[in-house]
Amino acid sequence: MLRPLLLATLVVVVVLALILSAIDPHDRTTWLLEVMPAALLLPALMYSHRRFPLSSLLYLLLGVMALGLIAGGHYSFARVPLGFWLQEWLDLSRNPYDRLGHVLQGVIPALLAREWLIRGARVRGRHLLPFLCVCVAMMVSSVYELVEWAAALALGQGAEAFLGMQGDEWDTQADMFCALLGAVAAMTLLVPVHDRSLAALDEPRPARCKPTGERLAE
Repeated sequence: MLRPLLLATLVVVVVLALILSAIDPHDRTTWLLEVMPAALLLPALMYSHRRFPLSSLLYLLLGVMALGLIAGGHYSFARVPLGFWLQEWLDLSRNPYDRLGHVLQGVIPALLAREWLIRGARVRGRHLLPFLCVCVAMMVSSVYELVEWAAALALGQGAEAFLGMQGDEWDTQADMFCALLGAVAAMTLLVPVHDRSLAALDEPRPARCKPTGERLAE
């Protein structure tokens, strides 16, 4: 089975990235705040993969998100080298790395909600399902922004690197808009891929052996 192998590989890669990111980060407090979701995600996925295994697509996206958070924690989101490369290539006024993270913050919760609703047969109607999934993604985005606000109040100037505003007074609204774009993209562009990944979960099981008495009666 490829899915357990994929999960094990992602766990090893993320753990190694966590260890490496802890070596001389730009700001220790920012590092701790940014990598905490990834550190909590690992045991949660390992605990739930037997009772409710996710599709390979979601495991892969969660792994990418965890690595993105770890990189942002090590450098701070405003200083990630990939973001500087994109800033120069696209001729932007700021490092866009955190915006990419918020796009994923829309994609992943939307697909998680879709997978849970489909597998539990909890929603009927082709239009209601994507609407609810986008709503879940926006709820997650709004809660994250509230967490950032709480961090800013608690840490004061020490939260600047964690917030990653880069002087943009509309940073919160822009982040939530990026999450909305990610959720809508997930419900349109990624649905066929997600459906195939969901179908792979329904693997054929070996036929149940008949009890000895039944075999003898035949």
